[in-house]
Amino acid sequence: MVLFTFNIENIEAETKRGSSLLDEERIRITENNSKAILRILDIHDVKASFFIEVSIAEKLQNLIKAISSKGHEIAFYNKNSTLQEIEEIKKWMEEFLEKQIKGIRQKDHQLPQEDLKMLGFGYVSNIDHADILFPFKRLKRDTEITEEDGVSMVPESISPYSQLPYNDFVFQMLPMKYYKNMVFETLKKDDFVLIYLNSWQFTDFSKYHFGIPFYRKWNSGKKIEDKLDKLLCWINDNEMATSRMKDYIF
Repeated sequence: MVLFTFNIENIEAETKRGSSLLDEERIRITENNSKAILRILDIHDVKASFFIEVSIAEKLQNLIKAISSKGHEIAFYNKNSTLQEIEEIKKWMEEFLEKQIKGIRQKDHQLPQEDLKMLGFGYVSNIDHADILFPFKRLKRDTEITEEDGVSMVPESISPYSQLPYNDFVFQMLPMKYYKNMVFETLKKDDFVLIYLNSWQFTDFSKYHFGIPFYRKWNSGKKIEDKLDKLLCWINDNEMATSRMKDYIF
């Protein structure tokens, strides 16, 4: 099973030459990037899970409605929100969509699973920090879904041979030929492959001159759209099953 997931977040980098963008403009960039993802998924009839960053969720009502209406899962991405802030946004979101929010993803700021269980989350999908050196570290850890205090803990997927994680950085940098081989070999050993990308990777950096490292601009924007399109074509051609996170776990 291939689990496609997308972190919907604003790009935090400042623009070059000391200029700045208003929050409304950053939201608009995030919306446009997310719509590009939706178009590609719709073409290939693939359902995915979208992890909406907690602090901007209320500003993305139209986008969230569009994601949900197309049959994708809405979950949360917690970057640095408090438990109370998450509780308030979760309550609002569930009333807005008339659906339960089962999943949450965390990276640097991680709340205890017992607190997340108290808020009604059914699974936690934590991810690691990714930088230019991270993919070259040999990673060895359990890739099985476990349950702790009634909450499913979903780890990042790792290639059993190259030991590369399926994070946003690896997808952006690795040639598609090798990435396909990685997916194919992993599915021979593991029951699922969890892939995640960030919405800001779809930004047109020739239009918006953010001060980010050159290796983060490489293969971004339209190039990463094309790369995602090619991967989905290959997955459908090979009749590989895909699923939303909550459907696979529960």
